[in-house]
Amino acid sequence: MKIYMNKPKYNWLSPYTIIEKVVFWREVEYKEPMVKFWHDILSPFCTILYEVRKFINRDIHYVKIDKWDTWSMDHTLTPIILPMLKQLKATKHGAPHVDNEDVPARLQDKRKGGKLGNHSTDKNWFKRYDYVMDEMIWAFTELNKEDWADQFWSGKADHVWVDLPEGGAQLKHGPKHTLKFDKRGHDKHWARIQNGLRLFGKYYTSLWD
Repeated sequence: MKIYMNKPKYNWLSPYTIIEKVVFWREVEYKEPMVKFWHDILSPFCTILYEVRKFINRDIHYVKIDKWDTWSMDHTLTPIILPMLKQLKATKHGAPHVDNEDVPARLQDKRKGGKLGNHSTDKNWFKRYDYVMDEMIWAFTELNKEDWADQFWSGKADHVWVDLPEGGAQLKHGPKHTLKFDKRGHDKHWARIQNGLRLFGKYYTSLWD
């Protein structure tokens, strides 16, 4: 996989910006006759300059997918999504509405109508989104580990072949077999991963700053 995306570029240069730079020693009032006069003169020039800069500073969005990238597409995307989620959480400046059903009781909106989504914020508004982002990050952190499930196995395996009376043989546990699997712990861990992925899908369009 190869991805090239340039930084978003702002190509517009406002006539007002030019005027403010020229008369830098004082504050510019946009309603001034002089300002309006020079604005009308500079506007065509700024429009042409914008088109030239837009042509030169064209956006680059190049994505090349190799066939092996989709052999295990989840493994390909996980190490890309994880650092992006971490960066967004560290630099975000706001938070979307988060449903009560997606957070613990201690963070839920207790106000009347909170379940439907108030247009005003409460003291836990940003904490709810932090919780959701933390669950997403935790889920992708776990999925980024090749051996996350190993923690639920303990002991050692010992298998022996036992001959059957009717012929053939059967594989059974030997005397030194102590291998155990913590299914309850595994299922609880996996359920949390699945919930993090569910939240990622639900709030996917809110992942912007």
